[in-house]
Amino acid sequence: MNTKILGNIGEDIALAYLKKQRGYTVLCRNYRLRTGEIDIIAAHNRTLVFIEVKTRNSLQCGHPAEAVSPHKQKQIIRTAEMYLSAHNITDMPCRFDVIEIFPRISPPRQVHHIIHAFLPSS
Repeated sequence: MNTKILGNIGEDIALAYLKKQRGYTVLCRNYRLRTGEIDIIAAHNRTLVFIEVKTRNSLQCGHPAEAVSPHKQKQIIRTAEMYLSAHNITDMPCRFDVIEIFPRISPPRQVHHIIHAFLPSS
């Protein structure tokens, strides 16, 4: 299975998890700008959450969250800042999460949600 298909499957699993199990309101999927992409933007308990989804079939190359490098974090942060500016959002708390997806592992172990995975000052 190619990585694009695997990534889409992972995002679908993450969306279902966020909506049905965690009560998030998904605002946007695959928000793209020249600065980068944010997989999911959602609202939860009056907080705007920018979410990076990483999907892997095994741990052979490490945990999926390890692929969210400092460079990738900076891209996500810059893109989030532009999203906030474009939508005139100035007073809403924000955070950055990572969701690891393991589609070949049966539920509930297939989703690992890392809340506050990194900070804007990273």
